[in-house]
Amino acid sequence: MKNIDLLGFIAATLTTIAFVPQLIKTWQTKSAGDVSFLMLLTFCTGVFLWLLYGIFIQSWPVIAANFLTLIFNLLILSLKIRYE
Repeated sequence: MKNIDLLGFIAATLTTIAFVPQLIKTWQTKSAGDVSFLMLLTFCTGVFLWLLYGIFIQSWPVIAANFLTLIFNLLILSLKIRYE
């Protein structure tokens, strides 16, 4: 692994796990009232496009980060829809 890929994986890990506390809080409180639906939808779309970009350039840090981030945010989005 190249050093630059290691840097990418570290950055990807930090930005991806940043959504875990929101996911846990939404799950536990059964409320996503403070989370904007439009923001989640826009963010999920952008992350999906980043995922496609990562696939096209064959960058594993970009692919892994955006795949997991998309999953976490789709879960938050689904919980928001479910609890409202």
